Amino acid sequence: MNYPHIALAGLGAFVGYMILGAITFALLPLREEFRKYPAVYRPQEEIMKAMPAGMAAMLMAMLALAVMYALSYRGGSGLAGGARFGALIGIFSIGAFVVHNYVNLNIGLALTMQQSVAYFVEWLVSGIAIGLIYRPKSS
Repeated sequence: MNYPHIALAGLGAFVGYMILGAITFALLPLREEFRKYPAVYRPQEEIMKAMPAGMAAMLMAMLALAVMYALSYRGGSGLAGGARFGALIGIFSIGAFVVHNYVNLNIGLALTMQQSVAYFVEWLVSGIAIGLIYRPKSS
């Protein structure tokens, strides 16, 4: 495994995820969907206070994903391999997080569907970033 490239891949995925997250959850109509559930989600001011911890946790998660990608790397196109990896993470996240929250939290189907699309795209782009950046050590 190429540890410097794992670190760069994790960082690249983190940057892509945060940019897409800002666009998706702060600027698009999805933001208004969250506001329909004030008893479930924190107000914007409180989210911003907790954001540094959330960002640190996401960076840690992206580094873990970069390691998982490196462990499963079989060569070939970084774009295709990263997209496949990101799509699988996206599908996992929809099942383990988004739909799970729909079952347990008092939120609507519209929010659940919008989150499903948003998170799938974020994870797909993160996987692509990892795939394009990671390269194994030269022999």
